[in-house]
Amino acid sequence: MVEGERRRGRGALSNAAGRFEPHAREAFDDGWQSLDDLPPFRTSVTVEKPRTIINRNDSPDVGFDRSINPYRGCEHGCVYCFARPTHAYQGLSAGLDFETQLFAKPDAPELLEKELSKPGYEPRTIALGINTDGYQPIERDWRLTRRILEVLNAFGHPVGIVTKSALVLRDLDILAPMAERGLVKVALSVTSLDHKLARVMEPRAATPQRRLDTIRRLSEAGVPTAVLVAPVVPAVTDAEMERILDAAAAAGASEAGYVMLRVPLEIRDLFREWLLAHFPDRYRHVLSLLKEMHGGREYDSTFGQRMTGSGPYAWTMARRFEIAAERLGLNKRHTRLTTRHFRRPPRKGEQLSLFGEET
Repeated sequence: MVEGERRRGRGALSNAAGRFEPHAREAFDDGWQSLDDLPPFRTSVTVEKPRTIINRNDSPDVGFDRSINPYRGCEHGCVYCFARPTHAYQGLSAGLDFETQLFAKPDAPELLEKELSKPGYEPRTIALGINTDGYQPIERDWRLTRRILEVLNAFGHPVGIVTKSALVLRDLDILAPMAERGLVKVALSVTSLDHKLARVMEPRAATPQRRLDTIRRLSEAGVPTAVLVAPVVPAVTDAEMERILDAAAAAGASEAGYVMLRVPLEIRDLFREWLLAHFPDRYRHVLSLLKEMHGGREYDSTFGQRMTGSGPYAWTMARRFEIAAERLGLNKRHTRLTTRHFRRPPRKGEQLSLFGEET
């Protein structure tokens, strides 16, 4: 466990070595107050230079086959984030390192333009902000998500955005015209309406009210907007499902979804630490419900099960969601994004045909 002052404003409570590391290290006070000299965790950003930017997947659990992540790691600090274990591939911890040692891909817009321009590219909706939030705080300075949207808009390419941040409103000047052409939809993730609970679960994400206000402003601007009750934490946030859906529908959301808590790999221990520190009275009950949903284990990665779980508790949550969504008129009509506007803009110096077609 890392001392409280050093991790102030962060979600994880520890910083264990990544699972691929040959050695595990732990700070130890030898009696000379040596730990007092350790500095607090501060956010740093390292430039990453990938060769491609579009990630592909064939998972039947998600409604897209490609995504873009302009950043690796996320300063929002959500303790439950399923992307935390990916930091192990950088030789870093899924704990505090994931929230503080971030990676940015400044060439992402240019790489995207290059990939979309390939003759054999077939357009389908790209998901943005799936692994880590494209609108996390460092986006204010790096502006990679905005530049990516500018490329997608120029190509007439559809995109679906998932975020916890009100910063998405900065890009309404791009999103609103894209929405008019059926090229964009935005989903806001809302875990809890309790500000105190949200602060300890998602310390640097937007407050619940700001997310609802963001849904309202996006909807008023004509951008199709959804709410994700995600994740649902058994015995911690599950009682709020109907309240969140009510508030989001009142704000203008037309679609909704939910995802049950997932604790793969290092997240299991990080979540246990967090749960024991903040909700010791519910510790055993929460873990019991997780195991009930996953056949006696705390997590089951099987397709078709990992997002929702199985068993009586999972069945009850699914029915509650369906009943609430039906009552509120959510998911009556799903916004289908289109690829009919897709075109490859002429490159600089490229000659156009007499009739305005690409040559």
